[in-house]
Amino acid sequence: MNIHTEISKYVFSKSIQGFGTIHLRYLNVEQDAGFLHEWVTKPYASYWGMLDSTIHEVREEYAKLVAQKYYDVFIGEHEGKPIFLMEKYKATADRIAKYYKAKDTDYGMHILVAPPTQKIKNFTWNVFSTVLDFFFDQPNIDRIVVEPDVRNEKIHKLNKKAGFQYQKEIELPEKRAALAFCEKQVYQQAKWLQQKSNTMTSVQLTDQSKSTMMHLSPEIWKKVNLALVRKAISEFAHERVFIPQKIEKEKASNTYVLISDTSDITYEFNATKRALDHWDIDEQTIVKKKIEIIQPIEALTFIVEFKNTLGIPEDLLAVYLEEITSTLSGAAYKYANQQFSAQELIHTSFQMIEHAMTEGHPCFVANNGRIGFDSEDYMKYAPEANHPFTIIWLAGHNSKTTFTSTKQFGYKPLMRKEIGISSIAKFNTKLQALGLDIEDYTFIPVHPWQWNNKIQHVFAADIANQNLVFLGESEDHYSAQQSIRTLYNCSNPEKMYTKTALSILNMGFVRGLSPYYMKSTPHITNWITKLLENDPYLKSTGFTMLGEVATVGFQNTYYEVLGKTNAHNKMLSALWRESPHNKIEAHQNLMTMAAFLHIDNQGNSFLAALINASGNDTLTWVRRYLHAYLSPLLHCFYKHELVFMPHGENIIMVMEDHTPVHILMKDITEEVIVFNKEKLFGEAERLYTKTSDEMKVLTIFTDVFDCFFRFMSSILEKHSGFEEDHFWQLVAECILIYQSEHPEFQEKYDKYDLFIPEFDRCCLNRLQLRNTKQMLNLGDPIESLILDGMLQNPIARFKTQNIMFIKEDIQNVDA
Repeated sequence: MNIHTEISKYVFSKSIQGFGTIHLRYLNVEQDAGFLHEWVTKPYASYWGMLDSTIHEVREEYAKLVAQKYYDVFIGEHEGKPIFLMEKYKATADRIAKYYKAKDTDYGMHILVAPPTQKIKNFTWNVFSTVLDFFFDQPNIDRIVVEPDVRNEKIHKLNKKAGFQYQKEIELPEKRAALAFCEKQVYQQAKWLQQKSNTMTSVQLTDQSKSTMMHLSPEIWKKVNLALVRKAISEFAHERVFIPQKIEKEKASNTYVLISDTSDITYEFNATKRALDHWDIDEQTIVKKKIEIIQPIEALTFIVEFKNTLGIPEDLLAVYLEEITSTLSGAAYKYANQQFSAQELIHTSFQMIEHAMTEGHPCFVANNGRIGFDSEDYMKYAPEANHPFTIIWLAGHNSKTTFTSTKQFGYKPLMRKEIGISSIAKFNTKLQALGLDIEDYTFIPVHPWQWNNKIQHVFAADIANQNLVFLGESEDHYSAQQSIRTLYNCSNPEKMYTKTALSILNMGFVRGLSPYYMKSTPHITNWITKLLENDPYLKSTGFTMLGEVATVGFQNTYYEVLGKTNAHNKMLSALWRESPHNKIEAHQNLMTMAAFLHIDNQGNSFLAALINASGNDTLTWVRRYLHAYLSPLLHCFYKHELVFMPHGENIIMVMEDHTPVHILMKDITEEVIVFNKEKLFGEAERLYTKTSDEMKVLTIFTDVFDCFFRFMSSILEKHSGFEEDHFWQLVAECILIYQSEHPEFQEKYDKYDLFIPEFDRCCLNRLQLRNTKQMLNLGDPIESLILDGMLQNPIARFKTQNIMFIKEDIQNVDA
């Protein structure tokens, strides 16, 4: 018997709490034609294209469909009644394959949901998610493709809710369609967010205050306090703020004691001292004593006990303590809401990894301040809360608003791409209704927190005078990244990042965006692109920048008397940065480099899990990583005399089979420094920094060696058994190979020697302790640094390695 006739057999079932069970069975053309004809001829099914069909025509059409080899049609039932029709087809055997490069594991679907006789909460979502669960339950399906009519707004919203990513519009014989795709990992993320949203809504309806404090339990609070005290001792000792004393219990003792300002309070702990004065402290051994009596460990008390040693100004102590409190609360939330173990996380998507990060900046102790957010703001806008939100759109009068872009991104084309024609029409209608000329205004995206907490009162005069006009919310939803004011379009990932001013105090700065700097940003993007895009070596490494291609800034002329660098003059600006999804191949995936330092709640390393899953040994994996990451940074420094800020959050790794292949660099205009003034012109001249040769090369020692490799090498030894010296030998190897391939820069290798025995210790926490509100002079960041003592260079002794032997070894491994 043909399986299509076995109507009594359900092929898939899903039980949903509070809703019941949805069953899926094959369509029986003869028996189901009656209600099917009724469905497809109703007005709500206009996009189905069968409004005028007879029952005979419906029966005939579906008989043809089910007769096809790779085409199946199903009926969904709920409480014994048919409630939806679903068609499943293999993309490579369908006409859709003409419009994109279809994979063998791509399957398409069409779905028609009959309206319920009575309103049922989440009815359509329950149906839709059941269908997607059915698809992804099958091992031969990796991706679902859909091509709905571009006018079908209802299905677009449902698709985006489920994680479908819209790629382009295509012309089919009967319609203009939107081509969209959904992968299993992305759907799982979207489903989890929906469940989380439903849970949050339910909790908020009963007790809003309780919902924002659920992570603040005694057990979790104890864990995160211990972890932060461990980090504080480690990083303050690294910066020589603390000088722990070794306790000579035995010859091989690794026990240390730290004495507080009052001398009667001590902290004892076990630690391994690694390269670059890295204090690898076993947090389970930390013991606090007061007159030899063991005391509970609390991070806030710890800071107060050492406030004189730390040198925090009295007038800023409360601010720093508030940042510590916020960092602890954020850590507790992350701990309580960990969704994936390290092993599970390697199989998730770019954004799931982004939102799973727990550490923040590896060097800074108070790295999660966000002063200005209340508890509800945190749940809405913190990246770890991962609650997508819409942004606010304003119109700024052109007398105060400046839009700037690279040549390929004009204002109107960019707005059509980022906002969409329907929203533009709606916004223009609002301006016209107020009697305003639409040509006199420029659209400005604004973070909703910024609108509610800053713009409405600081810019009240401009709102009253219609220099600023509220237009409404975006159709797309955005997700905050680890760099909290950078917003990822999770409705349409191929659209650009939107970075907005967000006037909260976070890690030593109020996070504004200057409208004056915004004017030069696209020009700087142009300059850096022209400088680097045709560089053969950078092309060979795959090094790619995410261009900051357009900006908009509104000048608050009432506050300009305070100076252009004042925080009140950085409240209303935004920039658009290219999406990483448009920079990679179909077989590649993305992740933040910060993930390489991630440790899960069980103490397992994401990096170790990644290497294990790659099929490479650790040596090969690290070599490939260094070639992808360090080699292009060396080239930019030695050939072009510029440095980026290449910390974990600023680097997006492009991965193939869990192995790095190249990097995407972001924040290429705000945080780049150029040392050769002759290379600069026009707006890019503000990138020039005059400094000593020692300070130039210190940028690599500090940003790469001390702020990232120091932590990565420790993780590799502890979790992968890869000796720390071996890691640093590979770093030296990478540098030596680059230098051997580029002998033309030998004079610079001597001048900016990466193999010197020691280099200056840069103390980042001291900057924040000195002034937690403004830790650097952004006009002269290098000269603002605090240096104390020297660090022994861990690669110095590897300078004389045999490069020919190394190259042969690498070639043999790759072969």
